[in-house]
This record gives sequence, C-alpha cells and structure tokens, in this order.
Amino acid sequence: MEMDDHKRRRNLILYVLIAFAVYLVLSSVLFPNFKNGGLEVKEVAYSQLLKDLENKKVDEISYTTDDAQALYTIKGEEGKAYQTTTMPTDVDLTNRIEEAGATLKVTIPKQDSGMWTYLFITVFAPMLIFFLLGWWLNRRMKKAMGDDNPSMDFSGGGFGGLGGGNLGKSGARIVASKDVGVTFKDVAGQEEAKESLKEVVDFLEKPKRYEEIGAKLPRGALLVGPPGTGKTLLAKAVAGEAGVPFFSISGSEFVEMFVGRGAAKVRDLFKQAKEKAPCIVFIDEIDTIGKKRDGGGFSGNDEREQTLNQLLTEMDGFDNQKGIVVLAATNRPDSLDAALLRPGRFDRRVPVELPDLAGRKAILELHSKDVKTEPGIDLTAIARATPGASGADLANIINEGALRAVRLGRTRATQEDFEESVEVVIAGQQRKSTVLSDHEKQVVAYHEIGHAIVAARQKGSAPVTKITIVPRTSGALGYTMQVEEDERFLTTKQEVLDKLAVYCGGRAAEELIFGEMTTGAASDIEQATKLARNMITRFGMSDEFGMMALGTVQNAYLNQDTSLTCAPGTAERVDAAVRKLIFEAHDSALQILRENKFKLHELAHYLYKKETITGDEFMSLLTRENPLMPKPTQD
Repeated sequence: MEMDDHKRRRNLILYVLIAFAVYLVLSSVLFPNFKNGGLEVKEVAYSQLLKDLENKKVDEISYTTDDAQALYTIKGEEGKAYQTTTMPTDVDLTNRIEEAGATLKVTIPKQDSGMWTYLFITVFAPMLIFFLLGWWLNRRMKKAMGDDNPSMDFSGGGFGGLGGGNLGKSGARIVASKDVGVTFKDVAGQEEAKESLKEVVDFLEKPKRYEEIGAKLPRGALLVGPPGTGKTLLAKAVAGEAGVPFFSISGSEFVEMFVGRGAAKVRDLFKQAKEKAPCIVFIDEIDTIGKKRDGGGFSGNDEREQTLNQLLTEMDGFDNQKGIVVLAATNRPDSLDAALLRPGRFDRRVPVELPDLAGRKAILELHSKDVKTEPGIDLTAIARATPGASGADLANIINEGALRAVRLGRTRATQEDFEESVEVVIAGQQRKSTVLSDHEKQVVAYHEIGHAIVAARQKGSAPVTKITIVPRTSGALGYTMQVEEDERFLTTKQEVLDKLAVYCGGRAAEELIFGEMTTGAASDIEQATKLARNMITRFGMSDEFGMMALGTVQNAYLNQDTSLTCAPGTAERVDAAVRKLIFEAHDSALQILRENKFKLHELAHYLYKKETITGDEFMSLLTRENPLMPKPTQD
C-alpha cells in the first residue's frame, strides 16, 4: 500500500530527528571517553593524588608535559580513572610515585599528535554516520514510493529537495508519440466521445486549416463520466491518433506539503509542454486541485488555491495555435470551480458515459480477441446480462472467464465461463466455507423463489434467468437474476411499481410460509426504499406532489446520493408517501404469492435440492400443470 506524500515527509523528518538524537548521545556520552581508552574519568584535587600516593593506592599514573595533566588509576578499580593538574614546582612528585610503587608514564606530545584522530572520532565520524543514515533512509523511502518521484530526490541538496534539485518539477510521465500505442480502434463503446475528440486530432494534424478560416480550437476538453468508462484511454487515443507526445499527470501529484510547490509543478508542466508542442497534456482526477473555492479567506487551503490559480494562469497564457491541447478527466464535474469551465479554458465537455447494449458488446469483443475461446461464444447474451457495467467491469468479466477456464484445466474459455464470471463480478466468488443450516437453507430458497414468482407473474418485469442459493463473497446468501430482453431507456410508473413488488417478494415469502422475518431482506429493503423515494422526489410519480422536484442528486457519476430540497414538514409527508408505496408493494407481493402458494412450495423444494436453477427450468416448473395442485375455487 502506497503512503501519501505527507506521511512520507513526516516519517522522513522523524527519522532525521532520531538520527540527530543518536548523534548527540554518542557525542556527549560515548565519544569523549575514546581519548581516555574508554575509562570513566573523574576530576580530583592535587591533594587527593598526594593522599592516594601516600596510602600506596595508585596503580599507574600518566603525565603529559604540555598541560601538566596527570591521569591515574587506583589498584582494584576497573574502568575508572582520576584526573588532576599537577604542580610543576613539586620536584618530589617523581620520588613519591616511586615510593608508592606506582608505574609512571611520561608523554611529551608532538605537534598535532592525536588531534586529528580525536577530531575524526568525536566530530567527523558521527557526522559521516549521520549523513550515511540519512542517505540510506532516503533510498528506502524512494524505493517504497517509486524512484521516479521527484518529491524524494535528494540529489539537488537537502532532504526532500529542499535544497534545490527537483524542487518544482512536475513529475509528469511523458510518452513519446511513437510509444503511445493506443488509437481510437482500441476504444470501444464510446462512439460519441470519439466523435467529439476527432476534431482535436484533426487540429493537431492540420492546424493550418483552422488558421486559414480564423477558427480557434478550445484550449481544453473535460472528460466526465463514471469510474472505469475509459477516460484515460480516450486521452491516450487522441495522442496516438495525432502522433504527438503525451503528458500524463494526476491531480493528486500537485498536492504538496509546502506552499507554492504545487504551483511550481504546474509551471514546469506547461513549460515542458511548450518545448514539445504539439502535444497532449492530460490531467487525471482534476477535481483534486480544481474544487470550488470558498472565498473564505483564511478558511481555504492556500496551497491548493495557489495551484489552481497557477493552472488557470497557464491555460490563459499559452498559445493553442502551437498545438497544445489540455485534456482533463473527472467523475465529479459538479465540484469543479467555475473559472475552470469558462470559455478559454475547459470550455468543451465530453461525456464518457456507461456503454449501452451495443457498446457493451463491442467492448466484450475487443477484450475477447486476446482470449482463446470455444466456437459459438454469444457475447450478446453477456452484454445483455450486464446493464450498468463499465468498460473496466467488462474487461474484468472477460479476464475472470479466462481465469476460470485455467482453474478448471481447460485451454479455451466457454460460454459458461463468461456467464459465471458475470456473477463473480456482480456478486463475488462462491463462498464454499459458508455452510447454512437446513432451516436457513429453506428460508433462503423460499426467499429467492418469492422474488422470482412475483417477477414472473407481472407483465412489466424482466424475465428471470437464474436463481441460486449458493452464498457469495459479497455477503449474499442467494440471488435471483433478471435480464431485460432489450435495452430500455424509459420506465413507466407501473413498471416501477412492479419492481417494488419484486423487491418485497422475498420478505413476503418468508412471512407467508414461516410467519417470521429475517435479516436476509436488508438489501431488498434498501433498494425498495431508495426506488420509492426517487419516485416521489425525482420522477414526479406521486399524486400528492405531482411534478415537483423535492430532491437533488449529488455525485451523479459516483454514489448518486439524493438530498431533499424541501421544508421539514414536506419531508415528513415524503416519508409517509414512501412508506405507503412500500406497504402497497408488499401487499401486492403477498397477494401474488398467496395465489401461487402451491408453486411456491414446489419451486422452493426444487431449488433447495439443486441449489441453482436456470430461468428456463423455473418457467417450465411454474407453468407446468401438476395434478396435485388444488383447483381454483369458483365464486
């Protein structure tokens, strides 16, 4: 897991402080004792030396003539010495030493004798250790975060580039035109987006056509859409089609600890782009630095705002006639500052939406070219079973199908592999370690069959294609899969009500058969509540409120959260209306299951035994005449 830039810097500062503390400890405690052979030295008066000589305690005494210093040890004391200044006028000192039986060593130092050794041990060596430790820590951290990250380049002097070096370097990844390797043919399912960007390619290839007529190409194009739809791939394809260099950088790479460094990176990025024009500059996740400014003075983030201001300045300052096109991607366009979106900057918006049925099939075909498959693979069925899937999801489905074939010892992927991979991507792998009790298994079987019967007995519901009670890693103990026969873009009120009833079918089956409720309907309840609330607040499908917008969608390309935009009293009425819709849907599901109670038992027992059944099996049993089935009563 990668550390963020701030954490790396904090760790580096911590390491430096620890190393400096170690140096101080070594210098003050250990290194001064080196010149005394590692002995603990205590200062004493000269009279103490005379007293110890008189008592014949002195074992060895060393005398240095240049400073009249005497260092002596006591018999029986290990690792300890005493130091004093002698009296040069005391001519009897030598005699006293001989009488005491001590060993005398007299040192007449030469010029600079031991000075350099002492300085090396006490000063230069600790400093060398300190810088070597810093260099080693730097290498460790650069390796952890990637050697190409300029934030940790010490080559210019100082830690983190504080002394120069790569300070202010953008760190953008530059791909030469011949190495881009991606063109529009490598992008599937985004025909409208490709058409919008072909004009950019044409400008980069033939700029004179536009100059002659006096037309100016937009300086920047903003690619907006959900995650995984191919925004980065499209930007590379533009560079590949035009045959120009491609600069790629993420918005998060402009975020720095030190004020002004992000702005310096922006300046460096556009400086490099001008040198290599014509070229494509691509900024991914631009909402990181392009969020709306609050104008609140000290409440804002000075570094982020400086970076944004510099980006605005650079986009105003370059001449796009030289062939510099700025592309940016985001899945949060509503959070961008208005100054970024005005004409002259990112004035062209290119939606990169989730692919439709034809787009999904094209994406599956593109990714399946590299996978060995059995003849007769029906990718249309896979595309139909994956509404709402992004290009990244579809690529993952193809890859999961190939992996499954390898796990089963086959050399080619089959239709079954890809169908199973759809379930893996949607619901996760089968959780074989989870063993349900007999009663739990029965409850799950009735729950899923309840969903299926309610769906099958309503005209507007999508056909059931698969029912399973095999637990999945997503947490689902079972699920019922429905697949629309055709791509649909509009939904009627009755169809929404039918879907609400299908959501309530599982809980209704539990209540009807077992007379109890379980936690298994938690996800169904969430989905039903969200759908019912959207009917009232967004879709205008309420008799009470009519065509009145009572909520707004936030983060349309992410979680699509809805926030109410009404008075508190109205919100209470909305809650009551939502509750009424769900109660009516639950009653409708109960009524359908009561009318089909015999089939509910029959199909639940069948599912209990087989654990997984297809939609064809389900419909065959549902419509089959059973002689044991009671005849409907005549009114």
